[in-house]
Amino acid sequence: MTLLETIADLKSGQVDLIEFINACCDRIESREPDILAIIPGTFDRSRILKDAAELIRLYPEHKQRPALFGLPVGAKDIFRVDGFPTRCGSALPGDLFDGPEADCIQRLKRAGAIIMAKTVTTEFAFNEPGPTCNPYNPEHTPGGSSSGSAAGVSSGFFPLALGSQTVGSVIRPAAYCGVVGFKPSYGRISIDGVIPYSVTVDHVGVFCKDPSGIGTVMSVMSDGWNDPKNGNTARDAVFAIPEGIYLDRITENGRAFFENQIKRLIRAGCNIKRVPMFSDFETRAKEHRYLIAGEMGRYHKPWFETHRSLYRPRTLEQIEFGLTLDDDELEVFREKRIQFRNAIESRMTAEGIDYWICPPATDHAPKGLDGTGDAVMNLPWTSAGVPAVTLPAGLDEYGLPHGVQIVGRFMEDEKLAMIADDMFEILSN
Repeated sequence: MTLLETIADLKSGQVDLIEFINACCDRIESREPDILAIIPGTFDRSRILKDAAELIRLYPEHKQRPALFGLPVGAKDIFRVDGFPTRCGSALPGDLFDGPEADCIQRLKRAGAIIMAKTVTTEFAFNEPGPTCNPYNPEHTPGGSSSGSAAGVSSGFFPLALGSQTVGSVIRPAAYCGVVGFKPSYGRISIDGVIPYSVTVDHVGVFCKDPSGIGTVMSVMSDGWNDPKNGNTARDAVFAIPEGIYLDRITENGRAFFENQIKRLIRAGCNIKRVPMFSDFETRAKEHRYLIAGEMGRYHKPWFETHRSLYRPRTLEQIEFGLTLDDDELEVFREKRIQFRNAIESRMTAEGIDYWICPPATDHAPKGLDGTGDAVMNLPWTSAGVPAVTLPAGLDEYGLPHGVQIVGRFMEDEKLAMIADDMFEILSN
């Protein structure tokens, strides 16, 4: 079933909730020992079945059921969820991160979703990886920082999972694990109750097997979501490949796979052109990385010295560097984000571009679990705060997934979600 069919059939009773939950639990119990996507101690079948039974008791009439009745969800372990510890992939005392439940979790619960478990994150959503393996090949990374959420959806543990993106932590792992990753515009989903990496840049995003239900999920999680009644199809829109120094970052294998997908889309009737872009990419990338390091350092400063020995090396280095940056520098970088976004959208207007199309990662998932891959293909779009989605595009000769990244205009997430659904169908055929 598609995500939209799953949502509809659980709500209508066409799919029995208890049977569906048990099937998800069976997959977790069967595959989790090899995938390691879930935080130990947060998955409990009996607790989940009690939550499901309570939903059935509260909503015996199908027509009265909330929008996401019974939908199983995984939540990255930087989201506060009542009844679960929040550890952020770290060895620091968990009570440092106690507080009210995340706003997006509350919204999901009110809509009837069931939180299945917490999912593995890199330490504080930075670069120190957790134990999670790629479901397509356990010798390869699932990507990060939302490692467990991407791998969990890919493995069928839950139809939906939450992640966060400060550089490429939704789009990239989704591509590596062969699933859909949707990062809305900055601010469309509240980060209240999410342990921050960088409050100026952090985005909450979602993982799913297909994009059909993104609008339904976003209408729950985002105020003012308004699915367009009529919109352009993928064959009506103008897509642009941002050529230049940015795109030159991809590998030979990554470029070959991407170009093959472009040929497929053109044969299917899509209008795709090439536009030189991001001549100042290196400067923008540096400013973005300085900003997020500075904001990370400021968040951890109150307890950093007390717990310095508990941080892993890469995280420790990032916080120490962030604390060397002064507040005036960071404010300049914040302002430049807005200027950067405006420049992107001005170029879109001048060139008649509706959406950008580009790889979501430099190549397939790298071998080894000591890193999470390169997020460079996501950095400009995250920095600008514009919406992005990655769609599965098949496997390469190594048996590993690739995706196609589509990027829209700021706050035009609804249009992007609609186009993503259409593009998914083309890429799936």
